[in-house]
Amino acid sequence: MKKTGASQVVMPLGIAILVAGIGVGGWAFLGQEDSTRNASESAILNSPAAAHVGNPHDVATWRLPLEAYQPSTEQTRTISSARDGLIDQCMDAAGYPQWTPAPDLPRLDGASPMDSRYGIHNAQRAAKRGYHPDEATQKEYSAAVAVGAVDQSGSDAKVLRKCAGQADAKAPQAQQSEAVSKADASSFLASMKDPAVLEVFAKWSACMKAKGYVYAEPMDAHEDVRFHDPSMVTELEIATATADVQCRAEHKVQKVWFDVETRLQQKTIKENQPAFEEAKKVNQEAVRKSSAVLGAR
Repeated sequence: MKKTGASQVVMPLGIAILVAGIGVGGWAFLGQEDSTRNASESAILNSPAAAHVGNPHDVATWRLPLEAYQPSTEQTRTISSARDGLIDQCMDAAGYPQWTPAPDLPRLDGASPMDSRYGIHNAQRAAKRGYHPDEATQKEYSAAVAVGAVDQSGSDAKVLRKCAGQADAKAPQAQQSEAVSKADASSFLASMKDPAVLEVFAKWSACMKAKGYVYAEPMDAHEDVRFHDPSMVTELEIATATADVQCRAEHKVQKVWFDVETRLQQKTIKENQPAFEEAKKVNQEAVRKSSAVLGAR
């Protein structure tokens, strides 16, 4: 029986994240958040049509406009913590004190949505792990999956569903707006057809070919099936990834792509802002209720 705690599951790195699950929910910093950064990012995302480039040399610090309407990882964790506590209390009262919430899964796709949205960009990571996640993070993820995949407490599934339903009233789950998610995916796909992006892709491809690697677009290298074994990082993968990062940097692939997608998202926000604002309010209310639950403990 699978656990049904409120912990957010984050899909592994890959094109499924970049298209189907682009909006995985704001930012994750693998437990390294600090109050200054959180306050700064909250201020950034309160500006509806704003894009932000934190560190020009670190794509992970960039923020696309639509992130303002998606639940952040900090918000999701607040809700998850409140819900887990409520469900745990309910299960204890129902006679299942051995039940525990499933653990949160660390992100395999980097420090933020932008960290992997356009593919690899970190030269040090490429030289060590190619296109693979950080080794420690991969181990932490696998361990969390092993612990949380199966509920061995012997609890009753009906009771668990009832407890989860009761938690909904006090700490509703974070909602990923379908309209925002579709807009997020659409801007990504549309950006890859933009003339400026196609031009920089061609420059990147020529750069890679000069280094001995034949790929038409950056994500082709990122998604090469030869590099998909989670337990093995080959010399070929490291060499390819290293060349990939060098060519991206030389032709400013990520920045060109980011600027184009920012423009596309700003247009979408202008056309759909009332619906997007409503989606944001729903999650803000869920966070408010969850914070109240946590504060009452």
